[in-house]
Order: sequence, then C-alpha cells, then structure tokens
Amino acid sequence: MPGIDYRQLRRQITMSRVLDLLGFQPTWQHGPQLRGPCPIPGCHSTSPRPFSAHLTRQIYHCFACRSHGNPLDLWAAVRSLPLHAAALDLCQAAHLVSPRLPASHLFPSLDQSCRVASRAPSRNR
Repeated sequence: MPGIDYRQLRRQITMSRVLDLLGFQPTWQHGPQLRGPCPIPGCHSTSPRPFSAHLTRQIYHCFACRSHGNPLDLWAAVRSLPLHAAALDLCQAAHLVSPRLPASHLFPSLDQSCRVASRAPSRNR
C-alpha cells in the first residue's frame, strides 16, 4: 500500500472543493461560514442546519452526529471509507495526483537495518 502524504493532500484540497464535490447546498451563509443539512449518511437531525463548515479555517462540525474535522475527514465520513481509501477516492474525484511520501518516511529504519545486516558476523571463539 503506497504511503500518502496526508499533510500535503490537506494543503491541496479545500473545504469548498470537497463540499462542491459532495453537492452540498448551504441553507445559511455568513462570510466564510456555511450551515446546512449534514451530508454524512446516518445523521438523523431534525434541524435544517446542524452542519457547519468554515471555509477559511478548513474545518467542519455537525452538531447532530458530532462528526468534525478537516476536508479529508469529511470525505471519509461521507463515503464511509478508512482514511487511506478516502484519500485515494478524493484524489480521483478531484482529479488530483495523490501526494506520495518519500521512501525514507515509509521505512525510516531501513537504511540502518541494512547496514547492520550487511556487516560480516563476528567470530567470537
């Protein structure tokens, strides 16, 4: 499973873009803050606007189901996917190349273990 640079992906994708991809229609807007129905499946709110998204701060919160987080968290919650699968799915939906971690981030101890393993065994008699 390839490593995804989640920090870089969160910088590339905005809350506004995720809400557009989800087809979210706000019922109220004041500056960068939007309110409306919660897009997360299974949220059973009786209020017409329990969901709040702040476009500048790149966060969301649903006061009914208590879900909250960043744009990637929202995508994962709406699609009912684990974070890795949600990141790949979001990149595909947004037509982005998923940012990958360098190999050194995936296996930081690999260089050290290879050096240790390549040494000749000691001859203690």
